[in-house]
Amino acid sequence: MKTVVKSIALAGLATLAACGGQTPTENVADNVEAVTDNQADTIDAMADNATNDVVEEQLENQADAVRDAGEAKADAIENGALNAATATNATNSTGQ
Repeated sequence: MKTVVKSIALAGLATLAACGGQTPTENVADNVEAVTDNQADTIDAMADNATNDVVEEQLENQADAVRDAGEAKADAIENGALNAATATNATNSTGQ
């Protein structure tokens, strides 16, 4: 009976390991990217409502820059170049 229980437990652990769940660092990186993407979406909406083509273009460029910065920060977190704990504080305080 103990062997059966141990076998079932090991099979369950192996299944969980195969799922490839995200690490806390990956979760932080995903959150950073999601926050900046939401900010960029807001800027894009402002661009859509702009009455001036120049302002619309500037806002679209700003939205692209915010998205690019978010992706770069997320990549840096995942690669270990940026501390995940400080990255979330920086994202919340600077908006990028």
